[in-house]
Amino acid sequence: MTLADMQFQTPDLRLASAEIFMLVMACLILILDLFVKDKKRTLTFVATQLTLVGAAVVTFATTSGDIGYTFSNMYVGDLLSDLLKLLLYLTVIVVLFYSRGYILEREQMARGEYYTLALFATLGMMVMISANHFLTVYLGLELLSLSLYAMVAMNRDSVPATEAAMKYFVLGALASGLLLYGMSMIYGATGTLEITGVAERLYAGQADRTILVFGLVFLVSGIAFKLGVVPFHMWIPDVYHGAPTAVTLFIATAPKLAAFAIVVRMLINGLIVLAQDWQSMLILLAVLSMAIGNIAAIAQTNLKRMLAYSAISHMGFMLLGLVTGVVGGDARFALNSYSSSMFYVITYVLTSAGTFGMILLLARGGLESDELDDLKGLNKRSPWFAAMMMMMMFSMAGVPFFVGFFAKFSVLQAVVAAGYLWLAIVAVFFSLIGCFYYLRVVKLMYFDQPACSTPLEAPLDMKILLSANGLAVALLGIFPQALMSLCAFALLRSL
Repeated sequence: MTLADMQFQTPDLRLASAEIFMLVMACLILILDLFVKDKKRTLTFVATQLTLVGAAVVTFATTSGDIGYTFSNMYVGDLLSDLLKLLLYLTVIVVLFYSRGYILEREQMARGEYYTLALFATLGMMVMISANHFLTVYLGLELLSLSLYAMVAMNRDSVPATEAAMKYFVLGALASGLLLYGMSMIYGATGTLEITGVAERLYAGQADRTILVFGLVFLVSGIAFKLGVVPFHMWIPDVYHGAPTAVTLFIATAPKLAAFAIVVRMLINGLIVLAQDWQSMLILLAVLSMAIGNIAAIAQTNLKRMLAYSAISHMGFMLLGLVTGVVGGDARFALNSYSSSMFYVITYVLTSAGTFGMILLLARGGLESDELDDLKGLNKRSPWFAAMMMMMMFSMAGVPFFVGFFAKFSVLQAVVAAGYLWLAIVAVFFSLIGCFYYLRVVKLMYFDQPACSTPLEAPLDMKILLSANGLAVALLGIFPQALMSLCAFALLRSL
């Protein structure tokens, strides 16, 4: 290697300006919070929200529509990453607004650390979304995971929260090990950790296929854990149930966008030549997730556990779009399939945010209200909020004409177009089973007598935000085309 080869190339910091801004602001807010005497941490909360808005402005201002690489090709900036980041900021802003009242009622959680951990977790997800190198993926993933472990355990007086954090930590460490082992085997087979470099070596046939497939098994296992699909779903029900509801809301929404991004980066951008191999693995994971997720959810009496198993089934459904992109080496279905999966993830995050927002609204006086029985007679206590919750449940069940129906429909048409009719039939069958536990929630709200007849009141900001969330679920169901086209355009310009 000559001296010229070893010369340091100045990275293009403009592409990573949003991440730099987020890191600087998170550190500043961490220090600023030390001087805040207000127990409500209003200044910390406002600074956190302004940071997310600022990051959105920076991301929007630096969007060019072209694909750009920096940090020795370890980082990629493209339309897909910019769109997912903007959706990520919006999701975290909404999550923090929903969580505000809940954490103020709990002394252990009413601290600035909640907001700074949320920002560091967001930074981790931003790094994952723009990763073009296996080490960058791992760096973002661990920053997100370590922040989430701490957030789950924040309420130290809660035994379920501490237990959930321990389970999450141990299983997360195991999943990280699987992912790293898979990455090391792919490095051994191709001689590079750069995702686009791996793709080039595979196209050129310069890799040992046996080692690659072994590495792929470990890589898919690590990704499956982060998505929470069967059989790597063990942590989801316990963490959703044990974590404080504000943290459950965070885990159930924003990380799904980042998980989708790393699937696209690693499997589609890097290992598309091995599509036949990883697609067969994902088909198995998808069918098992839809089956176990929907059947196990029926038996739950706790709303958070029910939604945990529901999340497993939804992630299984999302995988269907990813497994039908390449058929027999023919990639003409790819854009339709991958954009349907992206649309599904975005709409699922939107609906989940509203659902957990309602659970947070029901929580009162430091007590949880996460049992199904807590929803009894909600229509008599607040017809408007009952209607919002009904919209969320109908959307998750895939009832026309809510956005969940079109999300399911777009995935199913992609599956049928690619020739996997049997897979579409299986998906519809398990979706019908899933309708039972969503409609049970509607039945409890409208046909059962309330245990408490006190009218359900909410702060103005919570009322506006929940209403906007519910109406977005309804309006996107009536006019889904704009978001669908945006997903397809972002993928077309980025893949």
